Amino acid sequence: MDVDSTAIQTIDYDTERAKLLIRFASGERYVYVGVPVEVCRSFMDAPSKGGFFQDEIRDQYPYNRLDA
Repeated sequence: MDVDSTAIQTIDYDTERAKLLIRFASGERYVYVGVPVEVCRSFMDAPSKGGFFQDEIRDQYPYNRLDA
């Protein structure tokens, strides 16, 4: 889903696998594993997506960079 953010372009969530997929404004894509659905909901509702990502997701969950 496209979001209103200068840092993040899209956020998608796989509920069955608890995977959060993020495409940054730079075009880089990452998948974060083991992210609870509540965290994803809060991320989507956050007034600052970039700030929420920095505080609540980055360095909190295992991740992999995806090929473009």
